[in-house]
Amino acid sequence: MDENKVSGSFEDLGVEPRLLKAIEELGFEQPMPIQEMVIPHLLEKDGDVVGLAQTGTGKTAAFGLPVLQRIDVAKRVPQALIIAPTRELCLQIAGDLADFSKYIPDLKILPVYGGSSIDSQIRSLRNGVQVIVATPGRLIDLIKRGEVKLADVHTVILDEADEMLNMGFLDDIKQILSHVPENRKMLMFSATMPKEIAGISREFMHDPVEFVAGNKNEGSKNVRHIYYMVKAHDKYLALKRIADNNPDIYGIIFCRTRKETQEIADKLINDGYNADCLHGDLSQAQRDLAMKKFRDHVTQLLVATDVAARGLDVDDLTHVINFGLPDDVAVYTHRSGRTGRANKTGVSVAIIHSREKGKLKEIEKKIGKEFEYRKVPTPDHIIEKQLYNLADRLERVQVNEQEIDKYLPGVRKKLEWLSEEDLLKRVLSLEFNRLLAYYQNMPDIDLNASAKDGRDGRREGKGRDKDRDKDRRKAEDGFERLMVNVGKAQGFFPGNLMELINRNVVGNKPDIGRIDLMPDYTLFDVKKGDAHRVIDALKNADFFGTTIRPEIATERDYARDARDRRAKGRGKSEKAVAAKGGKSKKEKADKKDRKEKKDKKGKRDKKPDYNGNYEVFYKK
Repeated sequence: MDENKVSGSFEDLGVEPRLLKAIEELGFEQPMPIQEMVIPHLLEKDGDVVGLAQTGTGKTAAFGLPVLQRIDVAKRVPQALIIAPTRELCLQIAGDLADFSKYIPDLKILPVYGGSSIDSQIRSLRNGVQVIVATPGRLIDLIKRGEVKLADVHTVILDEADEMLNMGFLDDIKQILSHVPENRKMLMFSATMPKEIAGISREFMHDPVEFVAGNKNEGSKNVRHIYYMVKAHDKYLALKRIADNNPDIYGIIFCRTRKETQEIADKLINDGYNADCLHGDLSQAQRDLAMKKFRDHVTQLLVATDVAARGLDVDDLTHVINFGLPDDVAVYTHRSGRTGRANKTGVSVAIIHSREKGKLKEIEKKIGKEFEYRKVPTPDHIIEKQLYNLADRLERVQVNEQEIDKYLPGVRKKLEWLSEEDLLKRVLSLEFNRLLAYYQNMPDIDLNASAKDGRDGRREGKGRDKDRDKDRRKAEDGFERLMVNVGKAQGFFPGNLMELINRNVVGNKPDIGRIDLMPDYTLFDVKKGDAHRVIDALKNADFFGTTIRPEIATERDYARDARDRRAKGRGKSEKAVAAKGGKSKKEKADKKDRKEKKDKKGKRDKKPDYNGNYEVFYKK
C-alpha cells in the first residue's frame, strides 16, 4: 500500500477523546501520511505491519496512539513492548507516549535502558506498568532476572529496525521474541528497506501489510541536497566557511568515527564556534548534557557519530552536514532525514573530495534526487553575509527606551566627536576585526577554483616582485614583528595562522596586526606585550608535518634559510639511499651522461650475422 494523500482529522481515524485532547494541546492538527495509513489499520484490523517512513514523519504517533488506545488500564501487567536501538530513542519514545496519555491517569509507561539504575527500574516494574519501551540489552537482563514477564503482551513494536540490524541486535531480538505470545501483533518501523528487514518480516511476522510514506529509501521531499568539493586537507576549512556563511545555522555535523568527531568538535570550539560533540566514548551524563544543550539551542553546532545521534529529536534543524560520506546509503538517508521535518525545509550538505564523487552518484541513485554543486563560499561573500546579518540584528534588537535614555547623555558626550559614518565603522569593526583578520588574503579553496588559481599563478610569474614588497621587518607602533617558518609554498595562509594562534595560545587571544605571506615563511605583527606568549605557544606546533619555529623577525635572509633546509633535506635523502646500497640521483645522472657520450662517439653499423639477422656493432 503506497499512499501520500492526507485528509480528515485524528478523530476521523478513530482516535479516542482523551488522546485527542492531549495531542491537540501538543499542536497536532492534521494526520501525517504514515499516521493516516497506520492508525486505522492498527485500531480496526488484524495482521502485522511494516511501516516505512523517514525520521521525523510522525512514526511515534502512528504506532503510539493506537497502542495506547488498546491498553486495558485495569490490568497492571506489560501489554505492549516497544524496542528501540539506543537509550536516547528509548527515552524519546517513552516521553512522547507519556505526553499522548496525559489524560489517561492509570496508564503507566516505563523506559528500560542501560546506563541507569536497574534497581529503580525493577521497583517500577513491580508496581505495575502496561507499556515498556526498552533497549535490547537491558530488557534481556530483566527477563533473565524474572522481573519482566511478557506473557500478556499483545503488541510488539520494533522502531528503527534497520539501525538495530546495523548495531548487531538481531540475536537479541530473536531471544526477546521467544518470550512473547505467538499470536501477538508485531509492528516494524524503519526509514529504509534493506533486504535484511525483509528477512525479519518473513521470519517473525504473519502476512504483514506494508505501508510506505513516500518511496522506499528516498529522502525527505523538504530537503535540498548540495555538495562542495575540496581537497581532502581543506575539508575543515570548508566546514568553517559553510558555518560562517550561514550565521543562523543550527545543525548536526556527522563524522565517521569517534576520534574524528572529537577532533572536529575540539577544533570548532577552539576557533570560537558554539559547538559540542556526541559520541560513544562520552559518559552517559556527558551525552545527556550535550543533547540537552543542543535541544535548548545553547549549542549551535553538534558534531556527532550516527549511533550517538539516534533519538535526538529536533524539528528545526537548518542543516545536516556530512563531513564524511557514509558507506551505507541508508545511513545517509537517516542523516538527511533529520532536517526538513514537520513540513519545514532543510539542507543536507556533503563536503567531499574528488575520490568520493562515485559514492555521491550512488547516493543520488538510491534517494532519487540530484545533489546541487555549490562553490565553497569566498571570504568576500562570507564577510558581506555576516555584515548583513549584523545589520538585521541591529534592526530587530529590543530597545528598553526608559532604561537606555538615562545613559545616553554621557555616552553621547563621549562620542560626539565621531561622525555617523565613523560610529558605524567602529560598531562593525568591533564585531568583525577578528573575522576580517582571519579571512585576509585567504585563497579560494574550491577544488576547481584552486586548480585554476595554481595554473594562473604559474603563468603570471610576477609573484616574487610582490613578495619582496611585503618583506617588511619593522613592526607598526606598539607591535612586535614575528616570523614563522611556513609560507604560501606550504599552503599556509592568514586563516591558518589565526587557527594556530587560537588553538595554542592559552588565555586571552592576542591582537594580530598586519600579516605578510612569503613563499617559505610568514611575517606578522602582534602586540608587544603578547609577543613572547605567542612565540612560546607556537613553538613546536605542527602544520601538516612541518614543525613551527617562531621568532622575533630580524634582518636574516629567511628565503636562503629555507633553501638551505631544502638542500639539507635532499642531502639526507641521498645519504639514506646510499646507505641502503642504492645509487644517488647524482650518480644516476653521471652514469646517464657517460652512456650518451659513448653512443655519440661510436658509429653504428648494421650487418647480417650468419643467420641473416641484423646486429648492432660499435666502431671505435
